[in-house]
Amino acid sequence: MILVDSTIVSTAMPAIMNGLDTDINGVIWVNSAYLLAFAVPLLITGRLGDRFGPRTIYLIGLVIFTLSSLWCGLSGDITTLIVARVVQGLGASMMSPQTMTFITRMFPYARRGAAMGVWGAVAGIATLVGPIAGGVFVDTLGWEWIFFVNVPVGVLAIWRVLLKVPELPRHAHSFDWLGVGLSAVAMFALVFGIQEGNTHDWGPFLGPVGSWHLIIGGLVLLGLFIWWQAANRAEPLVPLGLFRDRNFSLANIAIAFMGLSITAMSFPMILYLQSVRGLTPTLSALMLAPMALVAGGLAPVIGKNVGRVEAKYFAIPGFFLFGASITAYGLILRADTPFWVLLLPPVVMGLGSAMIWPAVSLTATRDLGQAEAGAGSGIYNTTRQVGAVLGSALIALMMESRIAVESEKAVAALEAQGPAAVATGPLAEPGTGAAVPEFLHQAFSLALGQSLLLPGIVAMAAALVAAMFRRGARGN
Repeated sequence: MILVDSTIVSTAMPAIMNGLDTDINGVIWVNSAYLLAFAVPLLITGRLGDRFGPRTIYLIGLVIFTLSSLWCGLSGDITTLIVARVVQGLGASMMSPQTMTFITRMFPYARRGAAMGVWGAVAGIATLVGPIAGGVFVDTLGWEWIFFVNVPVGVLAIWRVLLKVPELPRHAHSFDWLGVGLSAVAMFALVFGIQEGNTHDWGPFLGPVGSWHLIIGGLVLLGLFIWWQAANRAEPLVPLGLFRDRNFSLANIAIAFMGLSITAMSFPMILYLQSVRGLTPTLSALMLAPMALVAGGLAPVIGKNVGRVEAKYFAIPGFFLFGASITAYGLILRADTPFWVLLLPPVVMGLGSAMIWPAVSLTATRDLGQAEAGAGSGIYNTTRQVGAVLGSALIALMMESRIAVESEKAVAALEAQGPAAVATGPLAEPGTGAAVPEFLHQAFSLALGQSLLLPGIVAMAAALVAAMFRRGARGN
């Protein structure tokens, strides 16, 4: 449900922009608000699972997620939708760490790779079901149904969890509320500053306060948070001792890069296919379906074998293939690129994705003990979501700036041909989700392709991180 909801919104973004009369920055906040509310509490929700039982916290999160999905669908304006998405993100943050906690605490290392493979396969299936379901709902019933569909699924899931998911032993923990506050304010300041900077031309927009003040303040608070975690003599929110394990540290960096890449890549692709090439939401989702089909089919197979071979030998080529194929997709984006050519990079993306998820997850959890499972899972999921939040903010910045630059070039070139060459109709606001005027098709294609270089390069950089994974002794 969590992953489907992330991908399903990407497909519906142009429809939400039109339906709620908002711009590209407003609809990006629909995603960023969810990701931010998802990321910030993850550190503590992992600990809550240890203290009150992962099954209990998972169920509470599932109920919140289901009810807030109904609220999202009933939203009549962009502000209400963003607030509802915040609550939905809080529910997701309670659910997500518990999934890895269950796998870590119930499966020994020898069997954990297969479990992580199934977990990765579900992620692959979600990336397939989400965009296609989103396209079908938007084309037939309206964008509201991308949220309403969660309600019956949530009710079914609550029943099955109550019936089938076991209770696990609990571990008492204290809570670092100062750490929670510092991390929450730091993350919000960083993301808000990055995302709003280009909108306000990097000038003041909260009285004398501008984006640079927020970004610098966020970095300072982040430094204070790390200092407090080291100085806290009670029980810190982030046990920094876990990072003495080289593989745990590197796996967290790698999964943050993956979170950034997979979040940042989807919106430019969808916007190109719908606004430039004129595809319906369903057809645009089908153009990306090969990625999910390959990832969902191969992840269980790779998961069964990743425990027998060093995980780095899957992660390194996985990250490289994933990043290189995103970069290739960006480089071939033109107004008239053949559709069959656009289908090739997603196949390679799916292969890379299938190799990444089980390998990096297994590396992160390999040496975690029973008492550390909740904290480790919370940190791992937090770093992935921090990457996703930054990816959402950075891709908004990239798209707005590159679209503005390439559109100005196109208009200038047209005006140079004389007044008769200038289109008589009004220009579409860049990124409004409306069909782009034909003379701007090439400009938009180039701009969106340039935006995709960000997630592509970051994913390939993660291959260098995976190359440093430690070989040797495995956990039990």
